[in-house]
Amino acid sequence: MTAMATVAVIGEAVRVAGFQLAGALVFPAEDAEAARTAWRALGPDVAVVILTPKAAIAVGEVSGGPLTVVMPA
Repeated sequence: MTAMATVAVIGEAVRVAGFQLAGALVFPAEDAEAARTAWRALGPDVAVVILTPKAAIAVGEVSGGPLTVVMPA
């Protein structure tokens, strides 16, 4: 059996909470430091990360990691 890739979501709790219902790993991050800490905590099985606009600014440009998608503002 093949291992499934994981989707993670990082950002303000009010914007990311619902993704947990779809099976995503949710990392509430109310400020820039929390977003960076969440990014560093991502496991090797995470293939896609959905970021709120504020979290995307905090994390910055990243190369070589999982695919990232930024939510519309």
